[in-house]
Amino acid sequence: MLGTREKVNIHTHLFATSYNDSEYHIMAPIALETPNVNENFNDHRDGLALEATSDAVDEVNVLRAEMRVKNGTATQEEVDIYERSKFDAEKDKAQFRQYEDACDRVKNFYREQHEKQTVAYNLKARNDFKANTRAEMTIWQAMEKLNTLIDESDPDTSLSQIEHLLQSAEAIRRDGKPEWFQVTGLVHDLGKLLFFYDSQGQWDVVGDTFPVGCRFDESIIYPGTFENNPDSKDPIYSAQHGIYTPGCGLDNVMLSWGHDEYLYHICKEQSTLPDEALAMIRYHSFYPWHSAGGYRWMMNEKDEKMLKAVKAFNPYDLYSKSDEMPKIEDLKEYYMGLINTYFAPREGETERVIRW
Repeated sequence: MLGTREKVNIHTHLFATSYNDSEYHIMAPIALETPNVNENFNDHRDGLALEATSDAVDEVNVLRAEMRVKNGTATQEEVDIYERSKFDAEKDKAQFRQYEDACDRVKNFYREQHEKQTVAYNLKARNDFKANTRAEMTIWQAMEKLNTLIDESDPDTSLSQIEHLLQSAEAIRRDGKPEWFQVTGLVHDLGKLLFFYDSQGQWDVVGDTFPVGCRFDESIIYPGTFENNPDSKDPIYSAQHGIYTPGCGLDNVMLSWGHDEYLYHICKEQSTLPDEALAMIRYHSFYPWHSAGGYRWMMNEKDEKMLKAVKAFNPYDLYSKSDEMPKIEDLKEYYMGLINTYFAPREGETERVIRW
């Protein structure tokens, strides 16, 4: 944990698709929704609203990826990954709304996120995480809890978090990926439970991630919205390398706190998932790194390998929600076996009880 503002050898690697508006010639927003900043998140947490924001963020990233390929700005590696994925190749991307409209819907969300994700907040969030256990549940219980918390805000909704998690896992399974890859797809969004525990809103749960403690890169979506973040004016944190050194490696970099970072630390300490799986969980929302090519100066040799894993996971994360809903009762036994393999029960347990 960083206790000073001195330059330290911190590891971080990031690749990002540039979210700069000018890259896509986006028209200035006509009418932006005003975020509900007055909502009391301490006594009311609207899970359906959180999921709507998360879906809108995903939609923007889907359309950005499509435009990069269509406009010829994608790297050959990106094109190859999408072409190789039978899962992604079968998707009809025409179903998604226009990129400009999607961006308009999420811009205010990112403005709030970019103003509040500071080094100070990230240090506090990590200290709170390590100092407290918010709940004790098995993986499947956590899936059921997330399902209940998201859905209870709208009794008529057909949304099922368990089904969405199974969608990702089943798409990965159909493509013949290894079991650790499948279980990663199953659990990768469980960190959204953070919204119902320690979060201060939606901004520290969902959205694209980025490093704090150094200059906010132009590869981050809407880079101009960092102007009111106090770190952007700090002489150390606003320097290109900030508190890091080139080649330090992403393992030692502080990424903006949210559901990915939260779940990464849980799985790192309480599972036997391989490094590639942990990288998929931690970095799949790190678009400035894995899609836009930003923050390369942070990478070390390990990060080069992890980048390939994250890019392989990305299509399943973005496109699985348009799949047909799987039947939970037909799949539970299979996935319980995978869960017990990588989250092994301790003595006296039939399922591993995870500290959340």
